[in-house]
Amino acid sequence: MKLFSLANRNFKELYRDPVSVILGLALPVIMLVLFTSIYKRVQLPHFSPQWMTPGVIVFSFAFLIMFAAVLLANDRESSFLIRLFTTPLTSSDFIFAYLIPFIPLAVIQIVICLITGVIMGGSFVNIMLSLIIFFPVLMICISIGMIMGTLFTMTQVTAFGSALVTFIGLFCGAWAPLKEMGGIFETIGYALPFAHAVDASKYLLSGSSFSEILGNFYWVLIYSIILVAAAILSFRWKMKQR
Repeated sequence: MKLFSLANRNFKELYRDPVSVILGLALPVIMLVLFTSIYKRVQLPHFSPQWMTPGVIVFSFAFLIMFAAVLLANDRESSFLIRLFTTPLTSSDFIFAYLIPFIPLAVIQIVICLITGVIMGGSFVNIMLSLIIFFPVLMICISIGMIMGTLFTMTQVTAFGSALVTFIGLFCGAWAPLKEMGGIFETIGYALPFAHAVDASKYLLSGSSFSEILGNFYWVLIYSIILVAAAILSFRWKMKQR
């Protein structure tokens, strides 16, 4: 019960600044419209709404890293978390209490991007099945944010978070196929989970069966498990320091 009380409090904190939330939701949609508009002039397949929309959804979750990191870092630097450390909540409870408020935001982002993709000419199937890909990506991004918020100051979170979002944008394959780019982009991109998530969601939403993207799914799932565990362990370490 205390976990959900903390999650409810974090939900209110997250949505206290609606302008930031709206901008976070709007920016990926604007980028989707701009890039798919190019497709109408230059018929490049990777700029089609069918292929661009899933990539933008995955990339949009990178912005949640900043939201999560700032929320936790701000609480950590105030007396709020210190008071909570006296409660029977475990480190796992804390992490999931900070994760839960982001789920509605992620769902809204997915819905808005899919609707925009359809308006721009895309046609999607297996939408519910694609959530099996999107949810682990959400876990990955929020876990990264939790680790940053646990270990870094607010100033460090802002600087490192912005660089990380840019890095994910370059190597997730949302804007151009990494296999066509080759070299360091392909090597680094496919060593990380985001390019696998982009590929899996593209194929699923275009009608491929789940068995065809199992390799990508397992890659994303393993990363999500490792990073959630890392977030819990880093928070536990910080609790012991207190």
